[in-house]
This record gives sequence, C-alpha cells and structure tokens, in this order.
Amino acid sequence: MDGLAHPANRRRLHGVLWMLLPVAVMVGLYWYGRVITPAYENSLFGQRGGDAILLKAQLGSALLGLALIQLLLSLWMYGRLPALRTAPRRVSTTHRLIGLTVFLLSLPIAQHCITTYGVQLTDTRVALHSLAGCFLYGAFVAKVIVVRHRHWPGWALPLAGGTLVTVIALIWYTAGLWYLNGYQAPGL
Repeated sequence: MDGLAHPANRRRLHGVLWMLLPVAVMVGLYWYGRVITPAYENSLFGQRGGDAILLKAQLGSALLGLALIQLLLSLWMYGRLPALRTAPRRVSTTHRLIGLTVFLLSLPIAQHCITTYGVQLTDTRVALHSLAGCFLYGAFVAKVIVVRHRHWPGWALPLAGGTLVTVIALIWYTAGLWYLNGYQAPGL
C-alpha cells in the first residue's frame, strides 16, 4: 500500500478510475440497447416511421456540420490554421456553446434510436451505427473529463475531440447519408 502513497501513483490511479467512467457509459448503453424490446412505433417530435428517419437524417446532418465547425474552431484556438491569426476569446466561447448544442441536439436522436431499434448487430451498417452510437456518449464523457482535469498529456484533448468528430461522422455516414442517399452508403 506504501507504493500508492506516492503522488504520481495516486494521480495515475486517479486517471485510470476517471477513464473507467466513459467505458461504463458505453457498456451501459450497449447493455440497455441489447436488452430493450424495440418499439418501432415510437415517434420523434411527432414523426413516425420514414418521417422520423428523415428527421433524424436531417438532424444528424446538422450535427455533423456543427461538429466540423467545432473542429475548425479548435484548430483555430490552438493555432493550427496558419492563414488565421490568434483566435479571439469569443472563439473559445463559441466552441463551447456549439459543443453544448451538439450534445443537446444528439440526445433526442439517440433516445429515438435506442428505444425504437435498440442495439442491433444484424449487418455491418447497422452494427457500426449501433456501436458508434454507444461509443459516442462514452467519448463525450471522456472529452469532458480531459477538459476538466488539466493533468492529462497534451495530446489527450485533441485525441478526445478528434474522436468525437470522427464518431459523429461515422454515425452520420451509416444512417444520415445512408438514408439521404437512397438507402446506400458506399462501402457498406
């Protein structure tokens, strides 16, 4: 027990325990999605069936657009866009507000997906979509942890943010694009 008394060991253990929270969120969503009985008659903002799927495709497209804006704003904040000078403070505020909007906008979409369909592993597209949906909220939790606890390595925040954008793009590709492209997603 004496080895844990060292501050570096405690910090490391603390970091590992914090990272178990995103894993618990992902596993919890997966478990819930597998045990729930799908209710195909559920509505999303009053829309059912194909209308609900169209609405989710449109909202998902908006989410992807906002996620890409998030990416550009973060690149600007960290000086990775050479054509732009140092980002003013309002860029950071805008980044946070858009992030909150992305999170809040994703909730009704996810709630409809998981209660209407659950987590299905029937084919590649559906499995990728279901698993990415579970992973998304674990990634949200991980990013919040990394942002709030400044002792993480410098690469942790770009990795967490980039993972979120990538997962949102994957979810959109396997559902939004698939629907809007006549039930086809290239490669799936």
